[in-house]
Amino acid sequence: MDAAMELSWAARCSAMAFFGFSFCLAALGVVLLLVRRWPWCSCHVCRAYLTGSWARDFANLGDWYAHLLRESPTGTVHVHVLGCIVTANPANVEYMLRTNFDNFPKGRPFAALLGDLLGGGIFNVDGDAWRRQRKMASLELGSVAVRSYAYKIIAQEVEARLLPVLAGAADDGAVVDLQDVFRRFAFDTICKISFGLDPGCLEREMPVSKFADAFDTATRLTAMRGAAASPLLWKAKRLLNVGSERELKKAIKLVDELAAAMIRERRKLGVADSHDLLSRFMASAGDAAADDKYLRDIVVSFLLAGRDTVSSALTTLFMLLSKNPAVAAAMRAELPGGDAPVTYEHLKGLHYTHAVLYENMRLFPPVQFDSKFCAAADVLPDGTYVSGGARVMYHPYAMGRMPSIWGADHGAFRPDRWLTGPGGSFAPESLYRYPVFQAGLRVCLGKELAVTEMKAVAVAVVRAFDVEVVGENGGAACAPKFVSGLTASIRGGLPVRIRRVIRH
Repeated sequence: MDAAMELSWAARCSAMAFFGFSFCLAALGVVLLLVRRWPWCSCHVCRAYLTGSWARDFANLGDWYAHLLRESPTGTVHVHVLGCIVTANPANVEYMLRTNFDNFPKGRPFAALLGDLLGGGIFNVDGDAWRRQRKMASLELGSVAVRSYAYKIIAQEVEARLLPVLAGAADDGAVVDLQDVFRRFAFDTICKISFGLDPGCLEREMPVSKFADAFDTATRLTAMRGAAASPLLWKAKRLLNVGSERELKKAIKLVDELAAAMIRERRKLGVADSHDLLSRFMASAGDAAADDKYLRDIVVSFLLAGRDTVSSALTTLFMLLSKNPAVAAAMRAELPGGDAPVTYEHLKGLHYTHAVLYENMRLFPPVQFDSKFCAAADVLPDGTYVSGGARVMYHPYAMGRMPSIWGADHGAFRPDRWLTGPGGSFAPESLYRYPVFQAGLRVCLGKELAVTEMKAVAVAVVRAFDVEVVGENGGAACAPKFVSGLTASIRGGLPVRIRRVIRH
């Protein structure tokens, strides 16, 4: 008996020793791989990135990039430690997104980075999978029936939920986080338009949404992967299930469970006579052919496109209007008199409001940068050599701050720059100079729907209320600080006071 116990104890010790040795060997392998593959560089750009010393002079990483790109004669810089080329040169953007499109796909590294969250959704695939999803999305989003259905939902959400919440805050004299309000509004709206379901996030009680919170966490932590100096860092953490990767795994598990519940509910309600986008996708693909993983990836893609981008743009818009009350007054002057709701046709004719939205997104694009990978060695129009497999990032946030594109007053909020002629008609800029909605073959299919939603909200809120930002983001010269994420969000939210407009 004693001999058996001693043998069992010895076996356990041997197993533990073997496990410890294996772990140390694996850790040594990771360290050696990092040493071998780390893109060591001692240039001032890479030193500033690795040490974080850029933060002494700039509020955001994007502001630092904008500074570097303004200083560059070509509008392009290398960040060697990231193995990345960053550009704000419109000729380079056009070359990547149109002229030599096939040589600049999203690429496998990008797909790996976002794959746990976005899966095989349209924002994370190339080739035939991308073309198939894009064709289907183009048919649905271009449909008059879908646009009419979407605008009715937007108008209902504005009147029944958004305006009452803001009116309550005005009457109570309360400070509210406008970023949180717009996120809730956009989440309810996109869920109704895309899935035919109402999560009810924007109620007076401001209920907690597990889905929305998990989605926020997942997008934030996924973006952190892209900021790592080497992908081996986050991959090692994922392998060991520690730190941010452990938290990301939990968030994505909850997103998956709630997306699956949405799909089950949609199937139970039926898709035949439904106008929401998920039902139309299921009907187009044939419900039997549309497996749950494919539909789950569509759900997540719709949420990313329809919630975060719209709420981000609306948040920075009202931050700017608070600092520029004359612009808000000019928007009111453009509106028809009385209290009648603004129709879809009215919205299309509001050129000044359209210019205000575009000027806001020039300075604060919801998606501040986008990356491609160079499939085969290439040379950009500005003469920059790009090796095969290298990452190339074009930077809309920096491009909105380039004097070579927007002139000496590039830092000023001036909607008039978008207007032309005696009547002040809106004149769009080339998408390669203003790639807020991407450009070329990957141009955003939901652009018109997103702009319509932003315009409807902006008009309704400006007509009824004055919004005053309080706290650190209320100062005229204060630059907002953004949280790392796939879309821009202001650190600490946007606390505001709401006052009813006094009409004479």
